[in-house]
Amino acid sequence: MAKTKAAKKQTKSSKNKTEKYQNYIGGEWIKSASGEYFENLNPADTSDVVGRFPKSNAEDVDKAVAAAKNAATKWRRTPAPKRAEILFRLGEILRDNKDEFTRQMTREMGKVLKEAGGDVQEAIDCTYYTAGEGRRLHGFTTPAEMPNKFAMCVRQPVGICGLITPFNFPMAIPSWKLIPALVCGNTVVIKSGEDVPLSTINLVKSCEAAGIPKGVVNVVNGYSEPGEALVNHRDVRLISFTGSTDTGRIIAEVCARQNKIVSLEMGGKNAIIVMDDADLDNAVEGSLWGAFGTSGQRCTASSRLVVHEKVYKKFTEKLVERVKKLKVGNGLDKQTEVGPVINAAAMEKILSYIEIGVNEDKATLACGGNRLTKGDYKKGYFIEPTVFTDVDRNHRVGQEEIFGPVTSVISFSTLDEAIDIVNDSKYGLSSAIYTQDVNQSFYAMQELYTGICYVNSATIGAEVHLPFGGTKGTGNGHREAGTQVLDIFTEWKSLYIDYSGKLQKAQIDEVEI
Repeated sequence: MAKTKAAKKQTKSSKNKTEKYQNYIGGEWIKSASGEYFENLNPADTSDVVGRFPKSNAEDVDKAVAAAKNAATKWRRTPAPKRAEILFRLGEILRDNKDEFTRQMTREMGKVLKEAGGDVQEAIDCTYYTAGEGRRLHGFTTPAEMPNKFAMCVRQPVGICGLITPFNFPMAIPSWKLIPALVCGNTVVIKSGEDVPLSTINLVKSCEAAGIPKGVVNVVNGYSEPGEALVNHRDVRLISFTGSTDTGRIIAEVCARQNKIVSLEMGGKNAIIVMDDADLDNAVEGSLWGAFGTSGQRCTASSRLVVHEKVYKKFTEKLVERVKKLKVGNGLDKQTEVGPVINAAAMEKILSYIEIGVNEDKATLACGGNRLTKGDYKKGYFIEPTVFTDVDRNHRVGQEEIFGPVTSVISFSTLDEAIDIVNDSKYGLSSAIYTQDVNQSFYAMQELYTGICYVNSATIGAEVHLPFGGTKGTGNGHREAGTQVLDIFTEWKSLYIDYSGKLQKAQIDEVEI
């Protein structure tokens, strides 16, 4: 599709003019203590510098935490409905700027425009939904054991929260953490994903415009140093982390030593079961979306397709035919279906797994498998959508998280075998089954040991009003989204009011009847 003159001018100007961004600390946009910056590159065209961002260090984290601490009491004492009103205004600002934020997200992260728009929309949905909790934040009352005594419980904020976010959902995931933390009365320091700092800054600028008080929201940019400093800071009470299982394990160990609250959302090796009675065309559509949406860079990606032996050949043929037709390219092109992967390191990891699938696992490379380097691809991190067939359940490509546009097709003969294959993973985030049999679908929903399960849909597509998270190596038991996220960002306080006018000893005094 030909670009308009205005679009060409905008693209040219964006490449020639590199904007410099700052940290947001105590309500002010300030440079890093290091005075250094790093470049944020467009993964579809690495000659396009999206911006220069501060390379923060521990001193910046100290300042951000101090600002959050200074703002904590006033924000905690602000009535929750009033906090929610501000957050509702934030949702309106995000909505009004959706198109701009979408385009900037595609440019810095690579996902296609429709998906980037969905990412921003999820932040909007999260904000609207969570703002409603400002008039609830329910505790409960209960009968006391003793006469003339009242018993109830309420929620109280945790304190200062450190939020560490990944690259793949640059605005949605920060909003999942930030908005619930704020409505509960906490103050926060966000360490943005180093590959996608602009989207986090857009979210924080929107917070500023909505009228969130100075110091309540702070953001530091950079690589591992500010993240480590945030995790180790003595005044930070809670760490909420989304990222790799290896990094999450390290964070959990540090937080355990310091008695911090920690919420972890980590990896996945998600599977779609395709039964012999499934609508194969629908199952293929779901598999394409699940495996290659966001170029496979989702913790919920459908990286295993567990297919009944009776339809294995037909399904695989249909799948490969469709995969070969997927348009790979710059996400800013509305015709693109699969964008680049995020950076060179990710590209090399994905290509190494493709090599493992061919040479070590001896699986059949049905299509894809190559880096695209010619023409429009030469300056980006593009990999062909890749399908492995004849994969054994124990193959590395069938067990390990690849986090790229690669999926493996595994055969089974009975539903119990399929469920066993799906559950035979160190992860337990998302699963799905395609079948026309209601009995099989309910049995699978019961037996699949994952935090999310879909019927006749892919393993992706979570909605903000239901809890999100997984079992086993995927996390540590917490859930984001829904009302369940409030249990991360609040602590319970039980209240007993004795109006008997005397000392009553629960479990000791006998109550006269």
